[in-house]
Amino acid sequence: MRIQLIRNATMKITYAGKTLLTDPMLSARHSLVSFAGAEKNPTVDLPLSIPDILDGVQGVLVSHDHPDHLDSEAISALSREVPVFCQPEDAGRFRETGFERVLPVDDSVHWEGLSFTRTGGRHGRGKTEEMMGTVSGFVLKAETEPTVYWAGDTVWCEWVEGVIRDHDPDVIVTHSGGAAFPGDAPIIMDAEQTLEVLRAAPGATVVAVHMEALDHCRVTRTVLREAADRAGIEPSRLLIPGDGESVSLSSG
Repeated sequence: MRIQLIRNATMKITYAGKTLLTDPMLSARHSLVSFAGAEKNPTVDLPLSIPDILDGVQGVLVSHDHPDHLDSEAISALSREVPVFCQPEDAGRFRETGFERVLPVDDSVHWEGLSFTRTGGRHGRGKTEEMMGTVSGFVLKAETEPTVYWAGDTVWCEWVEGVIRDHDPDVIVTHSGGAAFPGDAPIIMDAEQTLEVLRAAPGATVVAVHMEALDHCRVTRTVLREAADRAGIEPSRLLIPGDGESVSLSSG
């Protein structure tokens, strides 16, 4: 399998002969509102043109309906006929935007040789979690491919720990930018919580994304790498791709 990070949580995942696009945020730099009052979002340009990003995409996987995970530019650019896999809470809204093949994942769905299993998460704690609403991650499985757990927008919590225990993933994709609103705790994993994932899954490779693209993300790639080095994590166990960069992975 191959994961190409586009920007933020937008990835092109080549898996079981299919090309999937996750959480497409395709807006131009500084065209969306600020989340932390520091700078308009996204804070960086796309590394590729939108036609190049969409080239070959056969399915779209959306973790939740927030504008940094599915924006108006992506809604306009995507084919109305592309299959869109999502959490059930978002299916109605996605159909209203004109997508003709919205496939909500309540538990698991099988699609052309691969399966998606929806997982839970906590997009913050307390009142912040209530405000942010329901979020999902997904476990991808297929013959001859590594088991992949895309955790989505969640902090380290019992949901994440349970998925690691129950599915024993080979690859875990974390959102590790430590996003937080002013004066609040992180609503996605920060460096220390990403290390918790690595400790809980000693046989897995972690791919850290959702970094250096939004003004409320506080953890940079350098900060995360330095934290992992101090913790004695082998560089091969924690991959931190740059925008546009691809990584290839296999089971075991």
